[in-house]
Amino acid sequence: MSLRKVCVVITARPSYARIKTALRAIRDHPELELQLVVGASALLERYGAPVDYIEQDGFEIATRVYMVLEGENLVTSAKSTGLGLVELATVFDNLRPDVVLTVADRYETLATAAAAAYTNIPVAHVQGGEVTGSIDEKVRHAVTKLSDVHLVSTQRAAEYVIRMGEDPACVFVTGGPDIDLAAEILDEPELELDPFDQYGGVGERFPLDDGYAVVIQHPVTTEYKEARTQITETLEALHGLAIPTLWFWPNPDAGSDDTSKGIRVFRENVKPPLIHFFRNMPPESFLRLLHGSRVIVGNSSVAIREGSFLGVPAVNIGDRQAGREHGRNVLHVDYERREIAEAALAQVENGRYPSEHIYGDGHAGGRIAETLASCELRIEKRLCY
Repeated sequence: MSLRKVCVVITARPSYARIKTALRAIRDHPELELQLVVGASALLERYGAPVDYIEQDGFEIATRVYMVLEGENLVTSAKSTGLGLVELATVFDNLRPDVVLTVADRYETLATAAAAAYTNIPVAHVQGGEVTGSIDEKVRHAVTKLSDVHLVSTQRAAEYVIRMGEDPACVFVTGGPDIDLAAEILDEPELELDPFDQYGGVGERFPLDDGYAVVIQHPVTTEYKEARTQITETLEALHGLAIPTLWFWPNPDAGSDDTSKGIRVFRENVKPPLIHFFRNMPPESFLRLLHGSRVIVGNSSVAIREGSFLGVPAVNIGDRQAGREHGRNVLHVDYERREIAEAALAQVENGRYPSEHIYGDGHAGGRIAETLASCELRIEKRLCY
C-alpha cells in the first residue's frame, strides 16, 4: 500500500509552533509521508530564521519558497499573497501530494489553500472556526471555505465551521498542536540555558530570578497606520513598571515596519535598563520563558491559547483577539499606557491561574496524523441554501 503524501506548508515563526507536534506525528505515522514546504518569513534572518530551528529539530525540507515582498504594508501583503499563490501552485504540481495541510489565518495560509484548491488537491486546515478581530478572521473563514478537512481546536470552532456550510463528517475536534508543546514543557519547565547567552537579542541583561514579564505585540492590519502609536503606549507602560521584560519582535504584517521602528526609536532614545529584545527562539524555549513569567502583555494569541493552558496571567491589548475564546487568565485593555500598566501590575499581584484546557489536552498532533491517515480525502461539493 502506498503512503498518503501530506504536504505541510510553514510560512512564519508562529506557524511552526502551531504545527510541530503534528509534523512529528505525520513523519512517524506508518501510513503517511511528510512533504515539508518552508517559505515566506520562515526563511528570513530578519525574523529569526525559523527554518534553522526546523532543520535542527530533524525535519527534512522538501522545498523552500521565497514569497515575501519588502514593505510590510497593505499592498505588499496583498502582493505577497499573489506571489505565494503562483509559487505554491508550482510546488504542489511538482510534489503531487494527496493532501495539503495549512495552518491558521495568515495571508500565506490563504495563498496555500487557494493554490491547492485550484489544483484539485484536498486541503486540510488547522485552527479554523475561531473568532477574532482584524483581517485574520476573514482569512481564516475564507480558508475554511477552501478546505475539505477541518482540524479544529475547540467544540465551538467545530460548530462555527459547520454553520458555515461544511460537512459535519469532515470536521474533527483535535485540539491545537501548540498546546501539545505547552504540555510537554511542563515535564521540564526550567530554563536549561541563559536566554541572553543562547539567543542574543538587543538590550541590557538583568537577573530573571525575581520574575519578569513577556511582551509580544503585533501590528493590527486594519489599524496599521496606528502601529507606531500603539507600540509606544506599551513600551512606556512596561518601562514605567520597571519589571524585567523580555520583548519579542512582531510578525511580518502590514504595519510591522512602524512597530519595529517604534521599538528601535524607544530603545535608542530611552535605553530602557530592564527591557531586552529578541527576534526569535525555538518554540520550547519560548514556552519555558512564558511558563516562568509573571505576566504576558500584548496582543498575541499565545497569551490566550498556551497562556490559559499554562495558567500564565495575561494582559490582552486592543481588538486583535476580539471574540476569541479565552480563560480566566486574561484581562482586556485598550492601547493606553495607564490601563496597560495597571492591568499588568494587577496580574503580577494576582499570580498564576489554574490551567484550563480550552484549546486542547496535549494530544492534538497524534489525532491530526491519525485523522489524515484514515479520513476520506475528496474535493467537497457543497450545496448551501
